[in-house]
Amino acid sequence: MATLGPDSRPLSQLAPGSVQTNISSLGSCNNMPMNRGLERALEEAVNSGILNLSARKLKEFPRTAANHDLTDTVDADLSRNRLTDIPSEVCHFIALETLNLYHNCIRTIPDSIITLQSLTSLDLSRNQIVVLPACLCSLPLRVLNASNNKLGALPESIGQLTDLMDLDISCNEITTLPPHVGRLKSLRELSVRRNFLCTLPEELAELPLVKLDVSCNKVTSVPLCYRKMTQLQSLQLENNPLQSPPAQICIKGRVHIFKYLSMEACRSEKMADSLYLPVMDGLSHPSTGSSEDIEQSRKQDTDSESAATMETRDYQPQSPRTRTA
Repeated sequence: MATLGPDSRPLSQLAPGSVQTNISSLGSCNNMPMNRGLERALEEAVNSGILNLSARKLKEFPRTAANHDLTDTVDADLSRNRLTDIPSEVCHFIALETLNLYHNCIRTIPDSIITLQSLTSLDLSRNQIVVLPACLCSLPLRVLNASNNKLGALPESIGQLTDLMDLDISCNEITTLPPHVGRLKSLRELSVRRNFLCTLPEELAELPLVKLDVSCNKVTSVPLCYRKMTQLQSLQLENNPLQSPPAQICIKGRVHIFKYLSMEACRSEKMADSLYLPVMDGLSHPSTGSSEDIEQSRKQDTDSESAATMETRDYQPQSPRTRTA
């Protein structure tokens, strides 16, 4: 009877040489689909401009990619691999618009990334990045996801990302937001969830934010100027030790939060007016009493001035010679 495929006899009945041959053939069969799939992905990228190398356990950029012209790549997905650096080959894709590096082991971002002057979307989430370099802020980014890293702060040059619409820096170790975030005039969505923020910058009130998530921080108060964020539709404040507004107000949602901020602002303005008005009253009404008293006081002042003028006119100092005579 004919047999199909590898020899089905037990290994103990096979010759040592044939055992080694069968094991080698099995290993090569397991490697072939991976290599064939990688080559197919590179070939498709040449034709479509979309490079998908996600979930391939890559520790470095494929060396065989040098055999393909990938300079026209506009979308590169290198997520779910084992990369420790952003491959230098990727920084040569000058037409690249979208770069996905989610779930790798990347620690630093090279300065060479500045060559990607067409890049509008960058996903760096779930890596081990400690610092966002200033050169990153020179890119025309509209979407930047740096969540689930080890960031301790944002660079001051973050304000240069004037086209940025979506910024996600949640699940990091950030303690403060620089006032330069107020220059992100296109920003619509901002997430700083799960950080170590104690205060919120007033500059955020100047942005056209639609969504703001500051949940799971250490914020105790919301600036009163946030009530002016008229475009804001979603405001997440839960899991903060809030005192103003109190937690029972925050639970009710954005409308009640803004109402509380507006009432507190009115109260502060009234307190300021009450301290300012007595001073103004004293300056604008120097004398009190009836109109007759005021008129009499004015007449006395006039008489005093006339008397002083006459005394000055009558006083003639004597010369030393006259005093001697």
